[in-house]
Amino acid sequence: MFRTDNDIHNDVVAELRWEPSLRDDDIAVAVRDGVVTLAGFVDSYSEKWRAERVASNVRGVRAIANDIQVKLPATLQRPDPDIARAAADALRWSVTVPADRIKVRVEQGWLTLEGNVDWYFQKEAAERTVRHLTGVKGVSNLIAVAARTSPADVKMKIKESLERAAQFDAEHITVDVDGHKATLRGTVRSYAELKDAERAAYNAPGITEVENKLTISPSVYAAAECRRRDLSLRSVSCGY
Repeated sequence: MFRTDNDIHNDVVAELRWEPSLRDDDIAVAVRDGVVTLAGFVDSYSEKWRAERVASNVRGVRAIANDIQVKLPATLQRPDPDIARAAADALRWSVTVPADRIKVRVEQGWLTLEGNVDWYFQKEAAERTVRHLTGVKGVSNLIAVAARTSPADVKMKIKESLERAAQFDAEHITVDVDGHKATLRGTVRSYAELKDAERAAYNAPGITEVENKLTISPSVYAAAECRRRDLSLRSVSCGY
């Protein structure tokens, strides 16, 4: 079903208002050709990240430009050394992060992660661990994923992962692997699914780069559902 920019705008605004952890009155939303721009001010980097995640779940969103600025209240401001120590402690206490291989830098509240890990999920876990710390205005994740020998069936592993996930119809996604790079093509129903498919590919052993060429097309899934039910493509119940 075709969605206008106005439809998308109204739904994004409604979702932001529905999210209890956000003050939506400080977030402005603009939409053009399915690309959502978020602007305004929030009290923490965690809120900025949450606003983007909430918007990505709206049907019809093709991409997001997150221009929200983090404006810390006086009670949440902390000196850079305090933030660095808190981040180092949090990484050390995480069971999914090899903290001894990650370095932390903080400049004016902006936290940078560097180092190397064996798996992409460890890179993600490191950022997730420090994202919600008090005083953090932003996070740059520069952690590198070590290039490991890619097993011959890595393409199959990615495809099987997509097939197991309830949110995907793997028939509409193709995977190509060249060395340590995976390329995704096909269609998904939303921007959130596009990013989740990319994350699933990164979780495969040996994959250090993902080229995401997926497109967003909810109508493809609707047509497929009609065929599965042996209904006419002109059936009213399928939206044609």
